[in-house]
Amino acid sequence: MRFKLTGATAAVALLASGSAFAQSGNLTIWSWNVAASALKSTLEGFNKQYPDIKVTVEDLGNSQVFDKTLAGCAAGGDGLPDIVTIENFEAEIFWNRFPDCFANLNELGYTPEIQAKFPDFKRTELEVGDVAYAMPWDSGPVAVFYRRDFYEKAGVDPATIKNWDDFIAAGKKISEANPGVVMAQADFNGDSEWFRMIANEQGCGYFATDGQTITINKPACVATLEKVKQMKDAGTLTAAIWDQKIQANTAGKVASQMYGGWYEGTIRSGSPDLSGKWGVYMMPSLTADGPHAANLGGSSLAINANSENKEAAWAYLNYALATNEGQVTMLKSFGLVPSLLSAVQDPFVNEPLPYWGGQKVWADILSTLPKIVPSRGTAFQSDADAIYKAAQTKYFAGGYPDAKAALDDAANQIASATGLPIAE
Repeated sequence: MRFKLTGATAAVALLASGSAFAQSGNLTIWSWNVAASALKSTLEGFNKQYPDIKVTVEDLGNSQVFDKTLAGCAAGGDGLPDIVTIENFEAEIFWNRFPDCFANLNELGYTPEIQAKFPDFKRTELEVGDVAYAMPWDSGPVAVFYRRDFYEKAGVDPATIKNWDDFIAAGKKISEANPGVVMAQADFNGDSEWFRMIANEQGCGYFATDGQTITINKPACVATLEKVKQMKDAGTLTAAIWDQKIQANTAGKVASQMYGGWYEGTIRSGSPDLSGKWGVYMMPSLTADGPHAANLGGSSLAINANSENKEAAWAYLNYALATNEGQVTMLKSFGLVPSLLSAVQDPFVNEPLPYWGGQKVWADILSTLPKIVPSRGTAFQSDADAIYKAAQTKYFAGGYPDAKAALDDAANQIASATGLPIAE
């Protein structure tokens, strides 16, 4: 059923409810992994308010969603679902190349009051001028997820791991005490994850925060790449892709995984029989007294401009992302870390969690949010990331004399690909 409202009455009702015209419709959402599962967990609560809006969440995998969304936008929106999950780090690629592909949420009820519910660092890459292309969803404050039993058997207290050299030393002890167990894993060929996490911790990234210059060869980034190579050479980090990491978690072949806070749900849902054996500690730094906070990942939801159910889609976004009920449901069920400021104050955040050995995991992880330095993806993220990964592979194989040469080369290639200057 649809309400028929006109003029000022319609406008007031739309802003008050966020969905005055959204009483029915069929919606499809593209997402991936635990993010898709988290969205599904909101549907029961959503359908109590909107019983005639049917929402179908399709789990296509991260790279598939990105590739298919790019292809759909290039085709004028054909083939796209009503709602698409977009990583913040890649968001500006879409707005820059296809500014007409997604609906302006401001025109659907995304008022300044609702926008103010989210931190600025999450909105920066989602809004251009007076156009809001997407609503912030989750963030990715980085933490080290570790096996309590493996650390304890080696006599390693995670509280003593302050810098990355401590992490390397601990890894040697843990592997010796637990044959067949590696300290941590990284996707060296297909991802730049460890470099981006540690570089962000050190206040460095591919580009400056304003997105106008290239900063990948700054000293903090050079020190980061040097340290990642040291960990690889020491055997602290071994190569593994996403699925292999999940398998290693369940099989008890890895002692630690470092990721954004959203990985809590991946471990808990992927290895349910290991309840009580996992814990969390803050990421080490390059120096013991250095920063210990970074962000990896974090997504948003955008509405296809060609959707025939934009009002219903907005009703879903407003419920799932802009209410404590929606956000905390996803946090409880699958560990999706809220960007909604009020949600992180929910009592659940301070509860000890049995799976994590009674640790107040969310209080620990979310305590790092105010310390995170923004890291801009820009419209050139794909180019820069591909160039970095190639330089990383070549550096690890001995193709550069040192990390500075590797990142100078990467900076020059990114400058050629983007036309942006290298920062002085």
